[in-house]
Amino acid sequence: MQKEKGILQMKGKKFTYFEQRQLQVEMLLQLRRRQSTASKLSPATRQCQRKPKRADQIRQVYWGAEYGFKTPKTPTCILFNHKKEFKKFGYDAVMKYKNLPPSEADSWYFFQNFKMKLYNTKVTSDMGLKASNGKMLPALKVFSESLHYLKEHALNTIQEASSETVCSKEEITWVITVPAIWSAAARQFMRLAAKEAGLISDMISEKLIIALESEAASLWCKQLPQEGFLTTSSDKKKFEDSPGIQYIVVDCGGGTIDITVHEIQENHYLKELHKASGGGWGGNRVDQNFIDFLREIFDDGVWNEYEEKYPTELQHMMYSFGLQKCSASREDVYIRCYYNLTKLAESKKNISHFFKKHNGVVWCDGVFMITYEKMKTFFNYSIRNIIHTLRVILDKPEMAKVQYILLVGGFSSSIILKDEISEAFSKGYHILCPLDAQVAIVKGAVLFGVNPCIIASRVSAQTYGIAVAQEFNAAIHDCSKKRISEKDGYIYCTDLFHKLVGIDESVNINEDVQYYFHPVEPDQTQAKFSFYCTEKQDAQYVDEEGMEFLGSCTVPMPDTKLGRKRQLKLDIKFGLTEFKAMCTDVTSKQSRTITIDFLSV
Repeated sequence: MQKEKGILQMKGKKFTYFEQRQLQVEMLLQLRRRQSTASKLSPATRQCQRKPKRADQIRQVYWGAEYGFKTPKTPTCILFNHKKEFKKFGYDAVMKYKNLPPSEADSWYFFQNFKMKLYNTKVTSDMGLKASNGKMLPALKVFSESLHYLKEHALNTIQEASSETVCSKEEITWVITVPAIWSAAARQFMRLAAKEAGLISDMISEKLIIALESEAASLWCKQLPQEGFLTTSSDKKKFEDSPGIQYIVVDCGGGTIDITVHEIQENHYLKELHKASGGGWGGNRVDQNFIDFLREIFDDGVWNEYEEKYPTELQHMMYSFGLQKCSASREDVYIRCYYNLTKLAESKKNISHFFKKHNGVVWCDGVFMITYEKMKTFFNYSIRNIIHTLRVILDKPEMAKVQYILLVGGFSSSIILKDEISEAFSKGYHILCPLDAQVAIVKGAVLFGVNPCIIASRVSAQTYGIAVAQEFNAAIHDCSKKRISEKDGYIYCTDLFHKLVGIDESVNINEDVQYYFHPVEPDQTQAKFSFYCTEKQDAQYVDEEGMEFLGSCTVPMPDTKLGRKRQLKLDIKFGLTEFKAMCTDVTSKQSRTITIDFLSV
């Protein structure tokens, strides 16, 4: 009986180091007419050889017109009925949920800001999400139904724009943007959700591109003229017309803050100079601080009861606060105190008494006024972390040529945020903010979808490697790792970590690195590739502290005639937004695309 253990032996290597505050689904609909010569190329090659389209050809979609709004983004909200059936998305979900009777709202499922649930957590395909009322649904259902709605909305928008346009699935490339600081599992979860939503037919489809939000914003900003920024200090020409310029992009979203450093290359492409940084310090944190403040004011159980019984009123209050949070005005803020909150408070004592012991807030006959200084305190946590992270990056010697700090994303429109960033950095850097800061990501995502290779290189966020085996050497190997082949007594060391790419290493995205492996057992019919990562520069064993198992895959080796002399060639593209590798059994010349299931780890 042939063995099927999946042990790899590293025996030499040969390589060159090349390489929507809402669910941010940015849809790039490219109506690509296939030319006979292009059809001979691979989809990835054709993508990178396309000439960039003009930025002014990007059509902007606005949301909420039926409710008196005109916003470039729709709320990251989705609503399911008591039967767990999808009902509404975005503004429709908010408005429908607000108008549900309290008794009915208790049995429905309303989710908001759910994109953040994929950050800084263990992401699995069967994970659950908690609705506003505490009820649970599978996260995959929430995300896939959102993507399905957006897909149908996009197709309908195209159809309405031109009745003569016939758009088949084969002519559409979809772009989903994600925070650069998301894990590989979170990115793969979005691909799985897209598959469930019908955007793609399989998990390796090249009809879906995962774009990093800070990179998308950078692509948009680099081609803007001076008139495109809220500043008087920038040069008249575009960034991309000045090779060598270095700048830092701070993507200020509702959930996360993404920070990336780029340099303009001679060919207008971008080189990443520092690994993506950031954290969960976005505008939603300001909202939470505001709610915590209200909970302090309306004590004695008043606020907790209000949250539980009147979620629709609370939505109205938070929407009003959100508008004022991102205001460009340095003025006091007035928030309406809704009927049921007033009634609950008055059942305890005169409502004005709730405000007497709190500084920075005053009761004003039906509304409460929050001073501008108090409003700024809700931003403290976010701003403190943003400024600290920027300083850590900019203080590094290799960042000495950075001249600009670009603020993008909906949260960046807040005058409080801009003032604090300017005070901290304006002496040494130009602080720029696009006029349409909210849509910089979505429009940049379109440019990225047209030409994914426009990002020439990225900096590895971690050290990545693979588990291998080598001939045992008592002088350097741990005796507990010693193994003996049952077939012929070959002595080897297992669980060794072989580094593929190091943390902070710059890797070109469009080139392969090749490695050669050999089986440990002469008669094994499968080889198991187990991938790991760590924040250390290197490691000796895959079970060391700080080592994280990413996932594994198995490649068949059916022909055993050559025993241990058989070769497996591993081709990896580092620096991509998703893991891509291919393994070839050199003996049989059979190749397999390696797909790692990050969601089952």
